[in-house]
Amino acid sequence: MITAYIDGGARGNPGPAGYGVHVESPDGEVLAELHGGIGIATNNVAEYAALVAGLERAVEVGVDELEVVSDSELLVKQMRGEYRVKNKALQDLFLDASRVARKIHRVNYTAVRREHNELADSLVNEALDAAGQG
Repeated sequence: MITAYIDGGARGNPGPAGYGVHVESPDGEVLAELHGGIGIATNNVAEYAALVAGLERAVEVGVDELEVVSDSELLVKQMRGEYRVKNKALQDLFLDASRVARKIHRVNYTAVRREHNELADSLVNEALDAAGQG
């Protein structure tokens, strides 16, 4: 199964925000690394931006089964249907992510501690540094 490690962050909350996505094959081959700034946003909005970017890339390359790994327990539990999405700003992003995820045969969501998501986290910082938000 292909794995997408995703992360989003803001320097300030809200503040300058960005996302990072590291996608790899089961044998560890790096298939994609994505990152970008999204302007002023909250950490949670940035997490969803990472999710949507990762899902869209998976659809583009024809991934059938995807494991999404995130250090955002909120995002993971919302995408699994364990938590309701109460925040209006997140509701639209949740719907966008759900719409894209339905194009993939199977998507699993796994929450990990931040230190187990270093590759995606470093891409977020790269995006923010590139945008001059250091």
